[in-house]
Amino acid sequence: MVPTVPHPRPALSARTAAPWAPWYEDELGWATVTAPGEPVLLRTGLRFDVLELPAAAGHAVLRRVGPTGPVALLGQRMRLFVAAGSADEVPSLLEWLEWGSVALDLRAIGTGGLIAAPAPPGTAPSAAGGAALWLRPPVPGGEWEHSLPVFAGIGDRGAAPDLVRLVAAAATECHRARLSHVNTGLPKERQTQPLAFS
Repeated sequence: MVPTVPHPRPALSARTAAPWAPWYEDELGWATVTAPGEPVLLRTGLRFDVLELPAAAGHAVLRRVGPTGPVALLGQRMRLFVAAGSADEVPSLLEWLEWGSVALDLRAIGTGGLIAAPAPPGTAPSAAGGAALWLRPPVPGGEWEHSLPVFAGIGDRGAAPDLVRLVAAAATECHRARLSHVNTGLPKERQTQPLAFS
C-alpha cells in the first residue's frame, strides 16, 4: 500500500479567517489587524483612543457621567472609547486632578495600541473573536465620533462628554474599587467602619 499525502489546504484569506474585519473596516472605517485563526484586533490612536479600567469601576463611571462614546467589555475590564489623542493627555490630567501619585488600575491606550474587537452588533461572540462584547456599540455612518469624550471647547463635538470629567470619574471609581477590594480582604473585625458623626 502506497501512503498518500493529502493535498495542501488553500490558505485562508485574512477576511475569511476574520469575518468581523469587513464590518469594522467598511462600515466604521477603523483599522484592523487580522491573522488566520486569531481574533480581530483594532488599532487605537487613529480614529479613537481607549480608557481601560475594571468593569465594576466602569459601570459606576457610566452611572455618574451618563452617555459617552462606544463602550466595550472584555472579561472583567471595561473599555471606554475617547477621542484620538486623548491617551497622551491622561497622565497630565491625572497629575492636574491630583491622582498622579495614586496607584490606579486605569490604563490609556493610544497610538500604536491594539485591542480585541468586540463582536459586531447582532453577532454572537465566538472563540475566534475573543470574549469582547459591546455595551454601547458604535453606529455606522460616523456619528459615533461626535459622542467621543474630548476636551471641552475643542472642535465641534456636539454633545460629547468632557474628557476631564470622564477621567476624574474614572480615577475616583478605580480608587474606590481598589479600596473596596483591599477592605474585603481583611478580617471582619478589621474592616473599615463608616465614620459616625455626633
